[in-house]
Amino acid sequence: MTLHITGGTGFIGQNLVTYLQADYQLHKLTRNELSNADKTSFECVEALIHLAGKAHDLKNVSDPREYYAVNFELTKKLYDAFLVSAAKKFIFVSSVKAAADSVNGTLTEDATPDPKTDYGKSKLMAEQYIQSQPLPEGKSYYILRPCMIHGPGNKGNLNLLYQFVKKGIPYPLAGFENKRSFLSVENLCFIIKELIERDDITSGIYHVADDEPLSTSEVVSILSASINEKPKLWKIPPGLIKSVAKLGDKLHLPLTTERLNKLTESYIVSNHKIKQAIGKDLPLTSRKGLEITAASFGGK
Repeated sequence: MTLHITGGTGFIGQNLVTYLQADYQLHKLTRNELSNADKTSFECVEALIHLAGKAHDLKNVSDPREYYAVNFELTKKLYDAFLVSAAKKFIFVSSVKAAADSVNGTLTEDATPDPKTDYGKSKLMAEQYIQSQPLPEGKSYYILRPCMIHGPGNKGNLNLLYQFVKKGIPYPLAGFENKRSFLSVENLCFIIKELIERDDITSGIYHVADDEPLSTSEVVSILSASINEKPKLWKIPPGLIKSVAKLGDKLHLPLTTERLNKLTESYIVSNHKIKQAIGKDLPLTSRKGLEITAASFGGK
């Protein structure tokens, strides 16, 4: 079975190629192939896995047009080519940010999408385009909305938090009670493999997350254990921290109310729909996945 993958050199792509390469013939599409995709691009291809995209720019320095050109227009072009090709399955890795930037309670697929950023809006536009096209018989599409993905090779926020833990810097926000969903890249690869191999899973949108949301304090404890250290958790009264953040708003200090909210907010994502569709447990628990990630940062 031959699979075509876009974004094969990125963090998810590298892990997915490693995960699938023993069982499939894989072709990582080049930029030139993406630009010139048509019905002949996917002859003799079972599935197209679309990972390529412009990631969310936390510093807000990107040209907003880039998000729409890459996340929407490129996806539209690839999906149009898929629809008239011989390929049977189209797997699009979107993001929970296409649904919501903040969550009250638990985010499910039934929530009305309300993205606030160009990143989220561009991903949602791609999702809506895929859903709006008539689907030929014998074809299926899967729109996956992962939450925060981590794993070996990841250089994101978890790596930054690990560096603080490694330096012995206490976590000062342990007084806040928050819960966040995470996603081990191995669990994501497992789900993608299930979608490739099976024909009993209905086309649609699926949120992807590990089973158990964790607090930031729990994550700090897992990272600390990876270097055989006790977690340094400071439970400073939240009211005091919020007062400092308000002062930061006025004096332009590093800690502002907006940054504090981002650090302490809850973002829980339900994986019930995808697990029910697959009918299997995920390979890794939330904690085991984070332990593997922590070990890759240079722990035990």
